[in-house]
Amino acid sequence: MDAALHARIHEGRSSAFHPASCSPLVAALFVQPGGCYASLPWVDAWPESRDARRYAGTLPVVAHPPCQLWGRMAPINFGRWGGDHNRPGNDGGCFAAALAAVRKWGGVLEHPASTNAWAAHDLTAPVTMGWQRVMCGGWVCEVWQSAYGHRANKATWLYYHGTRPPMELRWARIVGTHQVGYPDQRGKSRNKPTLPKREASATPELFRDALLALALQANITISEPHEK
Repeated sequence: MDAALHARIHEGRSSAFHPASCSPLVAALFVQPGGCYASLPWVDAWPESRDARRYAGTLPVVAHPPCQLWGRMAPINFGRWGGDHNRPGNDGGCFAAALAAVRKWGGVLEHPASTNAWAAHDLTAPVTMGWQRVMCGGWVCEVWQSAYGHRANKATWLYYHGTRPPMELRWARIVGTHQVGYPDQRGKSRNKPTLPKREASATPELFRDALLALALQANITISEPHEK
């Protein structure tokens, strides 16, 4: 990869990455059919119908494993409704498969901040602003998707693995005008308008582009121009 393309990748915009090419450069795992990755011909999208647990490489990945059974409401829902399909952490191995793919092929995995999947898979929780190097050789961080245009804060944890350090992201923690999930029962003053489920779960295009940029730069080797 030449230095000029590397610089465009660090802009974090999908327009930098061969938009006319039909040859996949990145695999997007556990994504919504018809979602924000579907229109990019250079992204190999893996919705539920393809079962991303079976991904066998060799492209770097952006992984969005299901999060419903890893959140703070999972034990409450399990206690209320029961059923093995509601058991906290019982995601059929999706998170483990996503983590293994990122470690093997390079790329980035995203999950809601404070997800229980982190501790269950021995990942270090981010504790500082910006990227934090962890013992396994990867990097973790917390980023708010509001910095990329989401109408809610949508605090998100990322795990990155690659031969190169991750690029810097937008670290601003912009307070969103809306909220995701259930209303706060402590009163109206503690609530904001709740986003529709589809918008709440959607990845803003600018954030998608940043994740794709991370995946693309995970394992690249830069070829500098030769001196004459």
